[in-house]
Amino acid sequence: MATATAHVPVHTPGETARADMRRRIRAIFVGSIGNLVEWYDFYAYAAFALYFAGSFFPGTDPVVQQLNAAVLFAVGFIVRPIGGWLFGRMADHYGRRRALMLSVLLMCFGSLLIAVTPTYASIGMMAPAMLGFARIVQGLSLGGEYGASATYLSEVAGEKHRGFYSSFQYVTLIGGQLCAILVLLLLQQVFLTPAQLRAWGWRIPFAVGALLALTALAMRRNLHETEEFVAAKSTTTTKPSLRVLMQYPREVLLVVGLTMGGTTAFYTYTTYMQKFLKLSVGLTDMQTTIVTGGSLLFALALQPTYGALSDRIGRKPLLIWFGVMGTLLTIPLLDALQVTKSGLIAFVLICGAWLIVAGYTSINAVVKAELFPTHIRAMGVALPYAVTVSIFGGTAESIALWFKSIGHERWFYYYLTAVIAVSLLVYVGMRDTKRHSTIRR
Repeated sequence: MATATAHVPVHTPGETARADMRRRIRAIFVGSIGNLVEWYDFYAYAAFALYFAGSFFPGTDPVVQQLNAAVLFAVGFIVRPIGGWLFGRMADHYGRRRALMLSVLLMCFGSLLIAVTPTYASIGMMAPAMLGFARIVQGLSLGGEYGASATYLSEVAGEKHRGFYSSFQYVTLIGGQLCAILVLLLLQQVFLTPAQLRAWGWRIPFAVGALLALTALAMRRNLHETEEFVAAKSTTTTKPSLRVLMQYPREVLLVVGLTMGGTTAFYTYTTYMQKFLKLSVGLTDMQTTIVTGGSLLFALALQPTYGALSDRIGRKPLLIWFGVMGTLLTIPLLDALQVTKSGLIAFVLICGAWLIVAGYTSINAVVKAELFPTHIRAMGVALPYAVTVSIFGGTAESIALWFKSIGHERWFYYYLTAVIAVSLLVYVGMRDTKRHSTIRR
C-alpha cells in the first residue's frame, strides 16, 4: 500500500532572493511612510506659521510675529537631543520597531495639541505656552525618529543598494514638508479664504496630521525587526548608554562635523525659504507656495538619484561636492534670489541650491549608520546628530530673521557659508564609510 507524503515546496535561489527583496522593500516602504507622516506633522508648523503666528503672538509687525513663531520652532529642536538619547537607547536595547512605534504615537499627541490650543485672545499667555509644550513633544518625537529610522533603513537594505534605499529617509522627510505645502495650497486655493485660514483654517493640517500618525502607528506594528539587531542582541551583553557611546569619540565628532553644514543648509532651503520668499523677495502667497512646493518636489527626486550614485562611487565624493559648491556658491545664489522679482527665476535658483545640498541630504543617514556598531548604532546616529541639528539646523531660521530684523540680512549668507566650509574640512579628512562600513550583511 502506497503511503502519502507531504508535499514540501522547494524554492529556487532566484525565488528566495525575490521574496527577500520584496520583504526588504515592504519594510522600507512602511518605515518610510511613518517617517513621512512624522515630518509632515513637524513641518506643518513651519508651513502654516504665516497664518497662525498672529493668533498666538500679539502685535502688528509680521516680522516680529514670525520671529516669535520661529523661536518656538527652534524649541522643538532644543529637546531633540533628549529624544535622540531616549529613543536611541530604546532602539538599541528593545529594538528598532518599538522605538519607531512610540515616536509616531508621541507625534500624534503633539499635533493634536496644536490643533485644539486656544488663541492668545482667549487664554492670554497660556496660548504660546501650550504651543511651546506641543513643540517640545514633537521635538522629542523627531529626536527619536531620525536615529531609529536611519538605523532601520540602513540595516534592512542590502549592501549593494544601501545608499539608494536609505536615501528614502530624506525622500519622506522632504515629502512630509511637501505634503504640508500641498495641504496649504489646497486650503488657500480651493477651500478657504485668507481670512478663514488665519481665523481657524490653520488648525486643519494639525488635525489631519494626528489622524495620519495613528495610521502610521498601525502600519508600523507589522514591521519585522532587523537581522542585525536580533544577532547583536543574542551575542552582546553590553547595554546601550552614554558611557558606551563615549567609547567612540571619533565617530561622535564625525557626526557633529559632517552634520553642521548640511543641516544649516537644509533648513535654510526648507523652513526659512518660505519666509524668505515672502518677506525678502516679495512674492505673493500663491507664488511663495508654488515655488516652495515645486522646489521641494525637485529636491525629493534628487535623493534616490544621489543615493544610488553613492552606491557606485562612494559617499565621500558626494559630501565633498556639497562642501565645495556650498562654500563657493551660497552667497551668489542667495544674493541673486534676494534681488529677483520673478517666481520662475526664484524656482530655478532654489533648484540649483538643491543640486548642491542633495550631496549631503541623500546619504547623511547611511553615512552615520555606517560609522557605529550595531549595539550602539541608533544612539550613535541619533544623539550627536540631534545635538548638532538643535544648535545649527533648528536655529537657522531664527538667526536669519534676527539678522533681517536688525537690518543685516546678508550676514546670514556669510554665516551659512562659514558653517558649510567647516563641514568641508571634515569631509576631506574622513574615510569613505561605504568602504569602511560597520554594517555587516
